[in-house]
Amino acid sequence: MNARILLVEDDRDLAEAIRLGLEDEDWQVEHVEDGEQGLRRALSGDHDLVILDIRLPGMSGLDVCRELRRSSNIPILFLTARDTETDKVIGLELGADDYVSKPFGMRELRARIGALLRRASVRLDDEKRIRVHDLVIIPERQAVFRGEERIHLTLTEFNLLLALARNPGKVHTRTALAELLWQTERNTGSAPTVNVHIRNLRRKLGDDPEDPRYIASVRGVGYMLVAEPS
Repeated sequence: MNARILLVEDDRDLAEAIRLGLEDEDWQVEHVEDGEQGLRRALSGDHDLVILDIRLPGMSGLDVCRELRRSSNIPILFLTARDTETDKVIGLELGADDYVSKPFGMRELRARIGALLRRASVRLDDEKRIRVHDLVIIPERQAVFRGEERIHLTLTEFNLLLALARNPGKVHTRTALAELLWQTERNTGSAPTVNVHIRNLRRKLGDDPEDPRYIASVRGVGYMLVAEPS
C-alpha cells in the first residue's frame, strides 16, 4: 500500500529517522515541524494517516488532534515521550486511534501504522447493513446512522462498534478486542486503551453505562452489545 503519511514532529533527527524507516515500506512521508502547519496539512485531505508528537512548538499535538477531529476521521497515531497514563488517555479521548511511547523501535512503529492503514482501507462491499436497536451500521462506508442523523465515529470507535454488533449478546474480552483492533505482537491496545475508546463510543451514542441500551460492561471481563428483545 503506497500510503501517504503526514509526520508532525519538531525533532528533526527523529523525524528523519522515522521518514527513512517508513519509506522502506514504500510509504510517502511529508514532514512538518509545528502544530499549526501540521493541522493545515492534515486538513488538506492529501494524507492517509497522521503521526503527531504531543510536544510541539506553538500548537500542541493534543490541540491539533482536537481541532482535526472536528471535521476529519483520518487515522491519528500519537508519539509521546511522557510515561503517565493521563497523557495517553487524554490523547485517546480526543480521538486519537493509537499511540507509541518514546523510545520505540521502528519495527513496532511500522506495525502500528500498518494496522491502522489496513483497518482504514477495508471495504466490505458484499456485507449487508447491520441494524441493531435504532442504529444502522454500513460497513463499506464506515458509517453509522440513527434515523437521518449520522453519528461521527473515529476509525477505532467504528471498528469496536462493528465487532460488537456482529455478535449481539456475545461477551468480548478487552484482550480480544485489543487483538482484533491492533493485531500486532507488541500492542498498546491494552485493556485501559479499549476502555477509553468504549467510553468515547458510548458518549457519542448517548449510551448510559449505568443503564446501557447499546453497550453493556461485563465486570472483570469486557463488553457486549445488548441484544434486542425477541
